[in-house]
Amino acid sequence: MKPSPISQAVNSQLVIVDMQERLSSAMPAEDMQQVLKNASILLQAARMLEIPAIHTEQYPKGLGVTKAELLPLLTGSQRVEKTVFSCCDEPTFCRKLTSDRPQVVLAGMEAHICILQTALALHAQGRQVFVAEDAVISRNPIHKANALQRLRQAGVIVSNTESIVFEWLGKAEGDAFKQISKLIR
Repeated sequence: MKPSPISQAVNSQLVIVDMQERLSSAMPAEDMQQVLKNASILLQAARMLEIPAIHTEQYPKGLGVTKAELLPLLTGSQRVEKTVFSCCDEPTFCRKLTSDRPQVVLAGMEAHICILQTALALHAQGRQVFVAEDAVISRNPIHKANALQRLRQAGVIVSNTESIVFEWLGKAEGDAFKQISKLIR
């Protein structure tokens, strides 16, 4: 059976890649604020809908820890330290992925390096990968655009934060719908 092109809460897990203090200072400031906002929405929606989350930190000694504004939202999230670009090349990451949730939603930095390599590796493993286009960033917008084009050509689903959270919800009712609707206003 062909996988659904829709992200489903019961099949999803969220991965926030390398949203770190020092790394973020190299990003375009206005774009960085939007990416932080969208990563925050994804994290809050995931928590409300009981979707497991993992966050990675690329060489935290050099690039710093995860952005302070995201830390409160990462309570309960599993943290993975790495020095490799593809999260899949870090054995700890692979052990933390939930095997009964075949869909992986990615957000973070940098789109053309760690997001690209992780998405392609997960896709090669048979996972269904969703990249939230408005929740990923690169220092150079041209590099981000190129990465997203490559991901689309490879069969990775490039979507956006609002589409993903409403796909997770599936219906316009209940407390989670009300709370998530407030997040995106």
